[in-house]
Amino acid sequence: MPKLCVIPGDGIGQEVIPAAVTILQAALPDLQIIEAEAGWNCFQKHGVSVPERTLELLRDCGAGLFGAVSSPSHKVAGYKSAILTMRQSLDLYANIRPVKSWPSVSPRPAVDMIIVRENSEGLYVGREQMRGDTAVAQRIISRQASQKIGQKTAELMQQLQRKTVTIVHKANVLPLTDGLFRDTVRQTIEAANPDLAINELLVDVAALKMVAEPAWFDVIVTTNLFGDILSDAAAHWGGGLGLAASLNWGDGLALAEPVHGSAPDIAGQGVANPLAAVLSAALLVRFAWGLGEVADRLETAVQQTLAQQSYAQLKTTLAVQEAVLHNLN
Repeated sequence: MPKLCVIPGDGIGQEVIPAAVTILQAALPDLQIIEAEAGWNCFQKHGVSVPERTLELLRDCGAGLFGAVSSPSHKVAGYKSAILTMRQSLDLYANIRPVKSWPSVSPRPAVDMIIVRENSEGLYVGREQMRGDTAVAQRIISRQASQKIGQKTAELMQQLQRKTVTIVHKANVLPLTDGLFRDTVRQTIEAANPDLAINELLVDVAALKMVAEPAWFDVIVTTNLFGDILSDAAAHWGGGLGLAASLNWGDGLALAEPVHGSAPDIAGQGVANPLAAVLSAALLVRFAWGLGEVADRLETAVQQTLAQQSYAQLKTTLAVQEAVLHNLN
């Protein structure tokens, strides 16, 4: 029986995650749910954005579904982003972001890419300091982390029968850091599966190609910051950030997370769209639990919901939830 640690978080996470859990339980009636806390509200109550108990529950379950986090726009003493804390504390070193054309909401057909983002280092290690009047940030790229993301990419491509991967970097300007990433990832993928086609693009060229020819991409693997930016930009082709799903994935542990954020402007109104949370849960079902048929059912139910003429009239979280449940059965 699979166990799921559910962390609604802040803002609309409190609305979309219960909807996604209801749908997930309809697909997996024996699913065991364990609730936990994390986020800005948690920090304000307990002085920590992710309690140790939450990390313990995630390790015990091996799988989590996280809603959203509200973060202050200025430095707050003692506060660290909840999602960064969970990624780094649990070694969730890969971030998986599929982008595909959906009925009704996507501006272009035939887009079907997966962005694999190194999720543990780069600028996100948070090493910043002031040197007089100059602020300095360290960017960390290691051979070990690059090997791990290369191996995870090769495994994902084998599982999904993908054939072409594009390594995105900026080695012409950052020859040591991005050069190490590029070369290590290429060597690791070639060793894991020599039949895969491997391309390379500089990140600025990749950004242009993503705007002009998004259907050209199959799988992208890149560094933490580049992956963050490119995956958000690519989300346009899948209907925007409101429908963007992601999975933070390590070895034996995964945390699904809709990308849209806490959306404080609409929080509490019951109008947040839960489809990104449902699609994130489907990623968890597919990759963490290996239940491909159940994941297919969830994604098909979302596709059918989007394809229906009545989709535009589904103005509430509950209405979308009920439509997906109807299409799931």
